[in-house]
Amino acid sequence: QVQLVESGGGLVQPGGSLRLSCAASGFTLDYRAIGWFRQAPGKGREGVSCISSSGSYTYYADSVKGRFTISRDNAKNTVYLQMNSLKPEDTAIYYCAQDAAFRRGCGVADAEYDYWGQGTQVTVSS
Repeated sequence: QVQLVESGGGLVQPGGSLRLSCAASGFTLDYRAIGWFRQAPGKGREGVSCISSSGSYTYYADSVKGRFTISRDNAKNTVYLQMNSLKPEDTAIYYCAQDAAFRRGCGVADAEYDYWGQGTQVTVSS
């Protein structure tokens, strides 16, 4: 039973912070890159960040670069997304996903990922 479960979402004010977690069960995630994606109401899915299997490579979308930090703790089978200086436009459901292939790096093309979590809601509002 392969499963990814996101947690840590919630309601925060602009400028606030949240740390999202992506916990894997049924498999060991250190073999694959993990990506974070988000989808705002009525909009398509957007790639936010990804981290390679080793953690040596990370990618950030321009919209979040400098504010978000992705990390992984393979011993805990968990990937994190630290979200700082949050803006209302960050409001979305955030999903983590497992890369379908073994890669040295990572990207945020939707088709590259095979297992997805159910998502966690992040709302940034005054």
